[in-house]
Amino acid sequence: MKIEVLKENLKTGLGVAERNIGKNLSLPILNNIFIAADESFLRFTSTDLETIVKFWTLAKVIKKGDTVLPARILSDFVSYLPNDKVFMEAHEQAVNIECQKFTTTIQGFNPEDFPLIPEFKETDSLIVDNKKFCQGLAQVVSIAAQSASRPEISGIYFSFVKNTLTIAATDSFRLAEKKFQLEQGVQNNHSFILPQKSARMLLNILEERNGQLTILFSVNQVMVELPFADKKHPHIQVTSRLIEGEYPNYQEIIPGQFKTTATINRDEFLNQIKTASLFANRNNEVKLSLNPTKKEIGVFTQNPGVGESHSSLPGTIEGEPIDVSFNYKFLVDGLQNIKSSEIVFEASGSEGPCVLKPVADASYLYVVMPIKAI
Repeated sequence: MKIEVLKENLKTGLGVAERNIGKNLSLPILNNIFIAADESFLRFTSTDLETIVKFWTLAKVIKKGDTVLPARILSDFVSYLPNDKVFMEAHEQAVNIECQKFTTTIQGFNPEDFPLIPEFKETDSLIVDNKKFCQGLAQVVSIAAQSASRPEISGIYFSFVKNTLTIAATDSFRLAEKKFQLEQGVQNNHSFILPQKSARMLLNILEERNGQLTILFSVNQVMVELPFADKKHPHIQVTSRLIEGEYPNYQEIIPGQFKTTATINRDEFLNQIKTASLFANRNNEVKLSLNPTKKEIGVFTQNPGVGESHSSLPGTIEGEPIDVSFNYKFLVDGLQNIKSSEIVFEASGSEGPCVLKPVADASYLYVVMPIKAI
């Protein structure tokens, strides 16, 4: 392999691939990046055996070939180089790197020892706007919980039905669901459970980028691909295995009717919850009192060893007066994922599930279970 590449392109490619690398003691080869030169592109590949990240950047390829280099030392070294052309040439398992007055040799590994990347054989695909996809995923990704007994809720649920994409996550105490319309629907309905780690990886790599994503499905894997601006060649590919099993029928826990509905200012409500959290007890309990007569919501917390907090905020409240308690962390998570200035808070009772959602936006809802009174 012999190539010439801009320092910034090299740095960007390494930065993307490196995000999928941890400190693997049982299989040290995974701490490296597979670099391949072919035609006019330099390809960076990393894997943790669950997720595969590939990134292509433009380069002048003098001689095709590939190599495997330690991710951290290569990335750190490149970050110190001046913004100029970088020359790389592989001699067996060692790679010589030159840039202006810098010359170094990094000892690599045999490319044949790098895990084989299986060819992806899709059964169907669709195209979705990357910004819209990432915004929706960001609203639910933190809700999933790692569970050895219920691996299904350890992932993010995706459902593609005709022209609608639904993304959902739950930890059995709360649920987040985001829906949005696709410009081009799927030929066949699909659903799968993506590991939370892979979902976070997608956001980490893609959320600042523009363009159209292609999502490709197979029996036990999914691939998300973002092309270059000319759409003629892949720029980024993230492939992940899927979690086996059936996702819980979460629609059953979404209340169909509510005893009390309140419309309140999101920022003020969030601020009062955070203030009350300073005095929360070991259960992180915060008590809400919805008063339709006074048109206000009271926020109360008490911790005998610390003190107590009382506050209230105005709102449009209809229905029955209700007192209901929550883990304040669950309320904060839900409110932070809602971007509208006002939110709707719907309560089905003091011990039934409650819903937070944006005003005049049916595409997102957040269901949270209250703390039951003892």
